[in-house]
Amino acid sequence: MRVGSRLLSTAPGTSLLTVRSAIWALAGLLGLVALLLAGPLSVMASGEVDLSTPWYAKRQDRTGLAPDPATEHGAVVQVYGARAVRWRGAFAIHPWIAVKPAGASSYTTYQVIGWRAMRGGRALVTTEGAEPDRHWYGAAPQLLAEHRGPAAQALIERIEAAVQRYPWPDQYRAWPGPNSNTFVAWVAREVPELGLDLPPTAIGKDWLGPSSFLAPAPSGTGWQVSLWGLAGATLALEEGLELQLLGLAAGVDLNDARLRLPGWGWAPREQE
Repeated sequence: MRVGSRLLSTAPGTSLLTVRSAIWALAGLLGLVALLLAGPLSVMASGEVDLSTPWYAKRQDRTGLAPDPATEHGAVVQVYGARAVRWRGAFAIHPWIAVKPAGASSYTTYQVIGWRAMRGGRALVTTEGAEPDRHWYGAAPQLLAEHRGPAAQALIERIEAAVQRYPWPDQYRAWPGPNSNTFVAWVAREVPELGLDLPPTAIGKDWLGPSSFLAPAPSGTGWQVSLWGLAGATLALEEGLELQLLGLAAGVDLNDARLRLPGWGWAPREQE
């Protein structure tokens, strides 16, 4: 009876301690999310994302990042990323892969496009004769990876085979995935020689599938763990150390000595 009395007397205190711990844990989690959201919100406040011009009226002209096939006869492989359309651009990029075999007169691009899937079409889109360096509805593309010559030629067949094996060609979910970033990250893992370091704004790159929780980093230089793209971590030579929560990621590029920031991507390099 004495033992039972002691249990009864300590149970309320224990319950109160548990409640307090849960409150502090929730407060800490909310504070962390708020800190991560500061990046995208500051992007919006800076005017980096055009929220006023209709998407169909935004520029889609070329930027000159892709070599002209008329003068570049060797093989070319490029991976691009540009801010997504409308307010989503403050959070995430949209990426695509472009290839041109040696002697080819045009490029082929591979990407996943959400609105096609939402209209009942196929999310994975292959475009022959593409202009891969065009603005993405007003957003200037950034060249994330590039290979030319024999090295690129050796990659093209493997990239095309990986595209055909992509497990979710008819599926699209903006968050947490599978989406356009999931696709490019999946191909990069299948072809690690791409050496692709996707920025923290590539939301969806950490979605590994419904039953996968451990995978190589997209660059192929390390590993990552992820719980359905909702929480995880990456440690790799190219990506450095990156922590991810609810799709928002932050960390540090160890080899480049640069911060990886939600909303902004990479911190600007210091001018030498």
